[in-house]
Amino acid sequence: MHICDIINTTQDGPKDAVKALKKRISKNYNHKEIQLTLSLIDMCVQNCGPSFQSLIVKKEFVKENLVKLLNPRYNLPLDIQNRILNFIKAWSQGFPGGVDVSEVKEVYLDLLKKGVQFPPSEAEAETARQETAQISSNPPTSVPTAPALSSVIAPKNSTITLVPEQIGKLHSELDMVKMNVRVMSAILMENTPGSENHEDIELLQVLYDFRDNQSKCLLKLFSKKK
Repeated sequence: MHICDIINTTQDGPKDAVKALKKRISKNYNHKEIQLTLSLIDMCVQNCGPSFQSLIVKKEFVKENLVKLLNPRYNLPLDIQNRILNFIKAWSQGFPGGVDVSEVKEVYLDLLKKGVQFPPSEAEAETARQETAQISSNPPTSVPTAPALSSVIAPKNSTITLVPEQIGKLHSELDMVKMNVRVMSAILMENTPGSENHEDIELLQVLYDFRDNQSKCLLKLFSKKK
């Protein structure tokens, strides 16, 4: 918090802070130092306002510093990698105060296009845990199905009981589908028919194909009976 106070009360505080953070994580193979630096970044983002936030979400910082840490040569533990991905995902969704997040959003969409799977946010994970616990404590005895899908999902007069592992996988698959649908909707809203961005169209195709594969996985999961 002392560092945040300095950033907020000095003219070049935000600029100097981002420069120092770059230096701290650039080509740094010390996992403990990287972890502590990420904690400081999180603290500053929450307490230093638009002047700092507008610099931290620039592609120069996000792509050239944070994304580079995901390279296998740094051998970061999975929890630290997920924290970096959570930063990028959360920042791309915007900040109060009209901070321009277009550059970090571009990095986020580019990573999605490359097949990077972002972990669910804490809120999404907590919702999934609660739903899983509720279903586990009250396992369904039967699952109503549409006539067109009944032959694929379950034979007539049969019941489906999912084990906890299947329920967890189901929620994970659904989270990915929901996230991809949100991204597809955002891209469609930003493009005008007849003047679409070529890269956006390519990304839509990638997300559409991924969604189709996820749907097949969900059908396959429901078709397994215990």
